Amino acid sequence: MNSHIEKILKLLKTHDKNEPFILGIDGLSGAGKSTFALSLKSELSLNGIEGLLIHIDDHIVQRSKRYATSYEEWYEYYFLQWDIEKLTEKLFLSIKEKVTSINLPFYDKTHDRIQHKILPICNYNLILIEGVFLQRTEWRQYFDYVIYLNCDKETRYDRVRKRDSYLGVEMDIIEKYKRRYWKGEEYYLKNENPISKANLVIDVNQVIN
Repeated sequence: MNSHIEKILKLLKTHDKNEPFILGIDGLSGAGKSTFALSLKSELSLNGIEGLLIHIDDHIVQRSKRYATSYEEWYEYYFLQWDIEKLTEKLFLSIKEKVTSINLPFYDKTHDRIQHKILPICNYNLILIEGVFLQRTEWRQYFDYVIYLNCDKETRYDRVRKRDSYLGVEMDIIEKYKRRYWKGEEYYLKNENPISKANLVIDVNQVIN
């Protein structure tokens, strides 16, 4: 982690201080994006850099807009899970326009509704955004730097089986991932090639081992 911190600190020194540095943590399901992002934020804080961490999964749409549509499940996941146009405007473009705060839609899972919250960003030199599909065509241009966490399938699959037990028994979880999540990720890998677009690729298994 230390070498990554040093690299980011160097980038921040040369970045335009009038707008936040947007750092993306990309990777497929179960790659450890959230854990890595929290650790990175903490390490940077120890070095005097306070960052705002945004989880892209906090900003999905209501169930009626992403389930039981006329499209296949993988399409719903990749293209309908988020309001891509709205997030482009409210998140990425707002930051680039050097606003003092951003107004983002947050998904309330308990009540299946959207609540808007205002996040002040004027005190942050760094915005960390973690989540899947960050390097899709609509968003990649707005990132100043992207870290891609590369993790083998077996490790990722084992994590999601344990993490998503709310979906049912193991067979139910696997079947849903096959229909929805893994197919969406395959589309992402094939059409966006995020590993080649990332500024830094970290082999998660090597870090763990």
